[in-house]
Amino acid sequence: MFLFPHERQDMRHDGVTIACEQPWRPFMANPSRTLPWPRRLIVDLLHFSRRVPSIPVERIFKIGKLVEIRSSLVERPGWTALFVKAFGILAHETPALRTSYLGYPWERLVEHDTNVASIAIEKDIDGQSAVLFAKIRGPENRSALHIEQLISVAKSCPVRESATFRLAHGVSKLPTFIRRMIWWLVLEWSGSWRARKFGTFGISSYGMLGAESLHPLSPLTATLTFGPISPKGKVRVRIIYDHRVCDGSVVARALARLEQILNEDLSAELRELGAARELEATTEEAPTSTIRDKKAS
Repeated sequence: MFLFPHERQDMRHDGVTIACEQPWRPFMANPSRTLPWPRRLIVDLLHFSRRVPSIPVERIFKIGKLVEIRSSLVERPGWTALFVKAFGILAHETPALRTSYLGYPWERLVEHDTNVASIAIEKDIDGQSAVLFAKIRGPENRSALHIEQLISVAKSCPVRESATFRLAHGVSKLPTFIRRMIWWLVLEWSGSWRARKFGTFGISSYGMLGAESLHPLSPLTATLTFGPISPKGKVRVRIIYDHRVCDGSVVARALARLEQILNEDLSAELRELGAARELEATTEEAPTSTIRDKKAS
């Protein structure tokens, strides 16, 4: 408990100013609480992200064709799922985007054979909003609709039912120096550990909330973020990359290729999805009409 010194307070009475001394009054210190484990996870993430010389590269995408095809579907994948699939294809074609810099026991670049997407998702934990990271292995080999389903499961499932979330919870409960040692070993010593536990590229976006992130921090080589998508399909897309691994020209060309993948590969996939759903609906209606014809006859 602390005490204020005497305070001077002027009062007016019948037009006369009277100077009054206020007695000391006690006040309680601001209440504090233990840092919740999801916040510890973010603190550790930022601690190691600060060491990465990351640079953002931006391009304005025009994906009106994809927006039109997607809007015509009843069952449609979310934009995060579409960008995860597209970036998976891009990283498969561009080795620099699935390469990591490791500093120990010697400086080296490790090219990963398999893409692992690390997707920032918002979850409600103990009545508070928290950010965790869902992992999807080989997104380029999955359909966008399947990726959307995996993201939805990650958002809705309890922490104890996900191995990734259980690991994050267990590590974040440890003392700081032990947590930092574990993070350092995984990020700096083993390329396979790094890919399995942290992913090979990241996706983080506020676009669905009408906002965009200018420079999200991450210990990964490449992190993709995008803003709100206009009805005509214009959207700002950024790749934040580790300059120790590649140069900006590589990322600039990668952004152009990513726009092409969205407009061609993903548009074709959604078009096929729409045709398949129409065929299923027609097939379901056919037996019903046959039964009606038999009853009528």
